[in-house]
Amino acid sequence: MTNTITFPNLGLTFDINRAAFSIFGLDVYWYGIIIACGLILALIYAFRESKRTGLDQDDLLNMFLIAIPVSIICARLYYVVFSFDLYKDDLLAIFDIRNGGLAIYGGLIGAILTVLVYCRVKKINIGLVLDILAVGFLIGQAVGRWGNFVNGEAFGSYTTLPWAMSITSDGSTIASHAHPTFLYESLWDVLGVVLLLIYRKHKRFSGEVFCAYIAWYGLGRFWIEGLRTDSLYLGPVRISQFLALISLLAAVIFIILYRRFIKNNPAPAPVVSGGSAQKKDAEEKSEQNAGAIDADLEAANAGDKTDDEVSETSSLAEKPTKPDLSETETAINSDDRND
Repeated sequence: MTNTITFPNLGLTFDINRAAFSIFGLDVYWYGIIIACGLILALIYAFRESKRTGLDQDDLLNMFLIAIPVSIICARLYYVVFSFDLYKDDLLAIFDIRNGGLAIYGGLIGAILTVLVYCRVKKINIGLVLDILAVGFLIGQAVGRWGNFVNGEAFGSYTTLPWAMSITSDGSTIASHAHPTFLYESLWDVLGVVLLLIYRKHKRFSGEVFCAYIAWYGLGRFWIEGLRTDSLYLGPVRISQFLALISLLAAVIFIILYRRFIKNNPAPAPVVSGGSAQKKDAEEKSEQNAGAIDADLEAANAGDKTDDEVSETSSLAEKPTKPDLSETETAINSDDRND
């Protein structure tokens, strides 16, 4: 199947065979190759971040290996549930994903659930992992949207803008002067990657970058989905647009409330155990003892004290003083109980 995608106002024409090559008579589609490239780039980024944050790369790889098939299944189920009329007469077609039909929100739900369960079982910081994956998600989505381009799908309504595109598939017109919404979302995701990399330097809690990702993607998807002509509906409601709005509001509200909670409930100051405080106390006691020796010597010279009394005072002063650790030990024990 060959798609001819043109940008009439720009004088650009692309003739794209959806199949990149064949192996033993089985076509391998550009759509799958592009999606795989997006996943690989996301994984490379995640591995580099794991070194910076101290996350075990084996755990990260295991999460990816589990999340990829789960995400594909969830993406397909999401699409089938909200477009069941396409499959009700041929249920076996549900399992044919080579012609597209994967919903990004379903894939995200599957990936997030996988991460939550894995981190819970392995006792890994969930917020830290989600912050890393947030940028990875956007990288994968930015690349993956070009799979829609070669498939001649994910386009919008009619527009007179200079970058309007038209799609013809095997001689049949699919779209004429339509919004290239796949391109809008890809560019939106690229901008999101840049902004999240800046934002992460100012985050106040683990998971905040992920919340920012949910808000950013929700904002972009809300207005882009409104331009599309192939949206999934639940009654009169565009389901992906509805989810985008809900996720946007939820993420923004959570960030505001949690930041306010942190501000009003600052972390307690760490308990000082040993070290300079004890050393200072010992030095003060030594100075006091030295002063006592000087006073005794002056008194002895004046004839007020005997040599034995002066010797006794000196021996006490020269005896090294042991710092009092009772208060420190109490504080440490108390801190252990709090943990």
